[in-house]
Amino acid sequence: MNNSVQTTGQKLGKVVMFIVLLIMGLVTIFPIAFMFMNSFKSQAEIVDSPLALPKEITFKYISHAMTEIKLVPSILLTVLITVLAVGFIVILSSSAAWMMVRVRSKFAMFVLLLFTSSMLIPFQAVMYPLISMFENVGLKNVPGLIIMYGGFGLAMSTFLYHGFMKSVPASLEEAAIIDGASVFQVYFKIVMPLVKPTTLTVIILNPMSVWNDYLLPFLVLGDSENKTLTLALYYAKMKDGPYSVPWDLMFPAVLITVIPVIILFLFLQKQIIKGMADGAVK
Repeated sequence: MNNSVQTTGQKLGKVVMFIVLLIMGLVTIFPIAFMFMNSFKSQAEIVDSPLALPKEITFKYISHAMTEIKLVPSILLTVLITVLAVGFIVILSSSAAWMMVRVRSKFAMFVLLLFTSSMLIPFQAVMYPLISMFENVGLKNVPGLIIMYGGFGLAMSTFLYHGFMKSVPASLEEAAIIDGASVFQVYFKIVMPLVKPTTLTVIILNPMSVWNDYLLPFLVLGDSENKTLTLALYYAKMKDGPYSVPWDLMFPAVLITVIPVIILFLFLQKQIIKGMADGAVK
């Protein structure tokens, strides 16, 4: 009797869990489906029936959005900023974490705690002093933006690398040094291949924040000729005034903006979970 009641309870629990997960999945996918449907509609169709399927699948609205908003230069600039900032983060955070793991001193632990505590400081608390300082040294431009993104991504990335690098045997590095390898050869040929899961995690988490960011490019670049994707979308929205939104431009442009991040996440999601789990456990 007890076994029967327990089995029924387990089945009921699984059904409830399935329903909850299904609702969460629908809530998560709804904005993406809504954006996708309206990317193939005219302004009138979107306003009249935003939840209806498009009457025809045509790419003329996407093509029009790319031409009108000048998305190609914005995409190239955003890719350049993202690649350089993430490269900066990977090299600096991994090398810093490696040294902190190998030194094993109170100062190294203090530096790690300093990195970790910086994650608690919100960007809004430092944005105006930061922008003012960079403007004074002539870096309120694209190179300055890359440096800022690199700095903001260091704390979390160093924390992830530090957790994983503690599992890398020091004997491998010592053997390479005995064989005549330099410090740089040990770092690039021994250490970095062993922390590949964490590197993939850093490579997916940081580009998402850089690619989707609006506030920092707005503060640094403003209404200059060089616009990131988010800035291009913002000024396209304001094109017809603050009280009118060109939805036939916005939906296709946003679709183009989010597709690369979604594709990158889908291809690397297993490595992300593995890297974060290994770093936390080890």
